Amino acid sequence: MKLCLFSVSYAGFWGQSTLNLTEFIAQSSQLGYDSVMLMGKRPHLSPLDVTPEKVASIQHALDEHQIKCSIIGGYTDFSGTGAAEVPFLEFQIQYVQQLAQLAQQLGASTVRIFTAYDSPQQTPHALWCQVVSALQECCDRAAAYNVTVAVQNHHDVGVHSDALLELLHDIDRPNCKLGFDAWSPALREENLFEAARKMAPYTAITTNADYIRLPRFNYQPEVINYQRLQPDIVRAVKFGTGFIDYSAFFHGLKEGGFNGTATYEMCSPIRGGGSLENLNDFAAEYLTWMKTHLI
Repeated sequence: MKLCLFSVSYAGFWGQSTLNLTEFIAQSSQLGYDSVMLMGKRPHLSPLDVTPEKVASIQHALDEHQIKCSIIGGYTDFSGTGAAEVPFLEFQIQYVQQLAQLAQQLGASTVRIFTAYDSPQQTPHALWCQVVSALQECCDRAAAYNVTVAVQNHHDVGVHSDALLELLHDIDRPNCKLGFDAWSPALREENLFEAARKMAPYTAITTNADYIRLPRFNYQPEVINYQRLQPDIVRAVKFGTGFIDYSAFFHGLKEGGFNGTATYEMCSPIRGGGSLENLNDFAAEYLTWMKTHLI
């Protein structure tokens, strides 16, 4: 199993410290990661900003620090909500194609994408069909660059494991695989071992982070009591210290035959704040946990 670090962790979102891509690549190598996943948007690898010189500088950094780029992380929402005359879906399909081209140039095999958030403007069936059609075209265009499209269980459409597997069958493209993560099914209380074992044969990558739940209540003075609010706040903590049973998840993946890339990400506020030192401590702890428990 290849261990990978996602550049979103050092992109400056959520108050975190910022590294540019060459700095991030050097940091990932120093920590001991096998590969990196590069965020396909600003401030890291937006197709709007990429020049042949920038691609060359990234490749030079990868070579210099003896680390590979395995995945480009795309950010999509194929709901296509908005003005009917604006070609939102076409914009995103072109974006995925451009990421696939960048992936090929950098030696990455996979572009990670999302499905769609629910839209009140469409019926569930119509939205499902729209997502399938868009992803089929993304896969066809990515195939020209010998790139796999990995559909992550993140957005609303196909978020449950059974629904995601059904979506994958409808897409029916050989270069369409899954980016199957534990965070989503754990929050929705799926059985992590069984879900991971079932999805493993179709999974190319998994992206990992650990969290705690912080219950919420609203004080009701008329009854001198508290009313439970849903959902809980979820906060990122060091890997292996949260509520997600990663031992069960990874054993399910391995029993199902998964031997792909496992990526660590810090894509929300984390316990201890966003200093570079704290980010590096979190990233190092993932390696320690994975090598202690699985590799």
